[in-house]
Amino acid sequence: MPNEKLQVASGNGNSDARPGGLDALLRAASEGGASSIRPVEKWNPPYCGDIGMEIRRDGTWLYQRSPIGRIALVKLFASILRKDDDGRTYLVTPAEKVDVQVEDAPFLAVEMAVEGEGQAQRLTFRTNLDDVVTVDAEHPLRFAPSGPDGGLKPYVLVRGRLEALCTRAVYAELVELAVAAGDDGDAVGVWSGGMWWGMG
Repeated sequence: MPNEKLQVASGNGNSDARPGGLDALLRAASEGGASSIRPVEKWNPPYCGDIGMEIRRDGTWLYQRSPIGRIALVKLFASILRKDDDGRTYLVTPAEKVDVQVEDAPFLAVEMAVEGEGQAQRLTFRTNLDDVVTVDAEHPLRFAPSGPDGGLKPYVLVRGRLEALCTRAVYAELVELAVAAGDDGDAVGVWSGGMWWGMG
């Protein structure tokens, strides 16, 4: 795979124009298999700039403004994705670190499974890149304000500082599971992992 041309959607297939850095990223990401998550939090490589990688809010990955057409390559890049405490997201290898522009969250939570009831309830999410996480202390669920309409956007922590935004369908399922809590019953949220996650 590291010697393959980067596949993009038709309309801008000029993959020969990519910088050498992308070849190195592909080689580094390929080591250990496409599904392995690398120890990116332990790496401290030099910053090497912006090569034109983006992740749109709908989960589409772009390279130099063209969608990456192969899910295997997207998963490969996702395995070396890291968000630092400066708030920026990068592709990271032991040798280099390059920018990734993220429109919202790098992942989408596209499916939810529910086990148990009440305080014993467990909510498990699958992302668009097939990460599977159960909401608990290590994978918190948060609800952020969404625009002036007073709506909410739910996010679940996948790994490191990388979150998945719940799709509308998954959010609708969360709303159905919401229960009131507090002395006056004026707070609403969901249970998972032995913890209560408030909606706003």
